[in-house]
Amino acid sequence: MLNIDQLRTETLGCAHKIHLNNAGAALSSQPVIQAIQAYFDLENQIGGYEAMMEKSEEINGFYAALSRLLNCQSHNIAHATSATDAYSKALSSIPFQKDDVILTTDDDYVSNQIAFFVLQKRIGVKLVRAAKNKEGGVDINSVADLIKKHQPKLIAITHVPTNSGLIQDIESIGEMCRKNNILYLVDACQSAGQMPLDVKKIHCDFLTATFRKFLRGPRGVGFLYASDKVLRMGLEPIFPDLSAGIWTGKNEYELAQTAKRFEVWERNYSLILGARAAVEYALDLGLENIQKRVQFLANYTREGIGSIPDWRVLDKGKNLCGIVTAHRENCDLNHLKQAFVNQNINVSFASKTNAFIDMDEKGVDWTLRIAPHYYNLESEIDKAIKVM
Repeated sequence: MLNIDQLRTETLGCAHKIHLNNAGAALSSQPVIQAIQAYFDLENQIGGYEAMMEKSEEINGFYAALSRLLNCQSHNIAHATSATDAYSKALSSIPFQKDDVILTTDDDYVSNQIAFFVLQKRIGVKLVRAAKNKEGGVDINSVADLIKKHQPKLIAITHVPTNSGLIQDIESIGEMCRKNNILYLVDACQSAGQMPLDVKKIHCDFLTATFRKFLRGPRGVGFLYASDKVLRMGLEPIFPDLSAGIWTGKNEYELAQTAKRFEVWERNYSLILGARAAVEYALDLGLENIQKRVQFLANYTREGIGSIPDWRVLDKGKNLCGIVTAHRENCDLNHLKQAFVNQNINVSFASKTNAFIDMDEKGVDWTLRIAPHYYNLESEIDKAIKVM
């Protein structure tokens, strides 16, 4: 059972702001802020390299914390500056050739899609999207059929699309990838910190995420999980640096044997310690407890929006999460945005360029996104509904 009053006390922003934009960037807890400030102060007192060495054990705890979150080993974890940074490194390590197939869905993240388009243009890979099922979300049978037809080099799935409350069945797809020896890349940017993640059950080769969303960590830091299979294959990012390998001869280098081959030397250690604190905070609360609370608040939001004339909830899928999207025809969008600002409520709005296929199918060119977290109250959601 979560102690909501205590959680709100440890979240300073709750005292003066209704924050329902947690799918964008959540409010951090006091332990996260304190970890960042303490290291930053130390760095300015004794020097950057010296602080790094003095706090090396605590910094290494970043990898241990994430290994607990994902049910893997520390050597499978790499630091990244963002989810997109992690995703790009994973994607760049795969030796694509002309006519190789990437199999994905209509509900992939926009940055991922653009990266696929670049690979199409530069290398000549083929991009194939699996069909949706009637409930919404990827059709598992379509994935199976497309595997048989194309034998893709990579299957790339976004666990929770940023543009809807959908939760994709990444475990079933992972089992197909395992049986067919296909590389599997999972974008967990919106699910990390919102629900349990177990890479052994997912059977993914790569998993990427950021800390600023439901993990409630700082901006400017993310992570990459790379499986033992990836490490054995010798996959490496297109431009590794001295943190990823060792210069062993005039024209030779030796790659790191762990996922650190995907890291670069220069990084913000205060953010890393803040990220570690965020993961440990979530683990202490329990991801199952977090998921239960977030889903309750999201369903409460959907019911509230559903009761308002002219508004419709856009979320589709057998399983829905903490992201709620909605739309109203003939809405003065600028007026609506200002109304939320006037009531001191943080929400977000997305245009069609954020999720072109999804919004095109739903017949909308913008969406309102409300994403509560466990520290939010039903009364805060009521106030947001009233603005609409």
